[in-house]
Amino acid sequence: MGKLEAICVSAKKGERKSPVLSARFVTNHGIEGDAHACDWHRQVSLLALEDVEEMRKKGLPGLKSGDFAENLVVSDVALATLGLGSRLRLGKEVLVSITQLGKVCHARCAIYDQTGDCIMPRLGLFGRVLRGGQVTPGDSVEIVETVPRDVFQAVVLTISDRCSRGETEDTAGPAIADMLRNSLKAYIYKTEILPDDQARIAERFRHYCDGHSIDLVVAVGGTGFSPRDVTPEAVAEVVQRQVPGLGEAMRAASLLKTPRAMLSRSLCGIRHSTLIISLPGSLRSSTENMAVILPVLDHGLSKLRGDPADCGRE
Repeated sequence: MGKLEAICVSAKKGERKSPVLSARFVTNHGIEGDAHACDWHRQVSLLALEDVEEMRKKGLPGLKSGDFAENLVVSDVALATLGLGSRLRLGKEVLVSITQLGKVCHARCAIYDQTGDCIMPRLGLFGRVLRGGQVTPGDSVEIVETVPRDVFQAVVLTISDRCSRGETEDTAGPAIADMLRNSLKAYIYKTEILPDDQARIAERFRHYCDGHSIDLVVAVGGTGFSPRDVTPEAVAEVVQRQVPGLGEAMRAASLLKTPRAMLSRSLCGIRHSTLIISLPGSLRSSTENMAVILPVLDHGLSKLRGDPADCGRE
């Protein structure tokens, strides 16, 4: 059982936060009165007291809680073991789900200039408030669910006008999610159903690739010739590196079953450290295509995480 050492808030983003004697956490919003509280995935930020103490030893003995713009400082909690989807209980009521590991700093802060390091990008955690309540420093902090860091994190987006309007049931998306759970042992961070709208699809790709610590985003549907089939265009809009081999392998395997497979426009690529895969929209085609590439996804995603192993060796 850990302990809540400090609660900190600020009126504006980009400022150091100040400790408070108590705080009210609001469900799906954050800490009442804090600048970061709103309907998004980074409602609350956390640092371990042990990491703050290490920074004090680097020449900042006067470092105070909130100086890294963190909301919560906790002790005796193994934050470094928690992956996305892990949950913490603060006090008796508040429940927080971990939604992001670290963050990208676009400019060096004063702490970095003084110490040559800033721990929030590397060691900070961010979360969403699942259940609100009143919390004070000294309250207990308990890990109620752990999703290990080494588990791959995946998002499945079903792309379909009809499914998004509720006119037909989405069967392909849930089936792909099950395959990722069972074969890749992935944690399904989120599933969504979107209309065939290129701007909307591209926005969701950016949302999950830019900061969430998501390993894999799979888009199911919208890869054909119909005027509303725009998923490949959305993929091309956001990826920084294409991965043509995945699409080629899926089409080659499907061609053994039907010549219409050559009409598939499935496109795959990488944005930052996230792999984006597009699949056909039918239940049969999507699962058959996913089965073809599943054996190599573990290796590919490990490389994106920085695995130095030689790709040319089994």
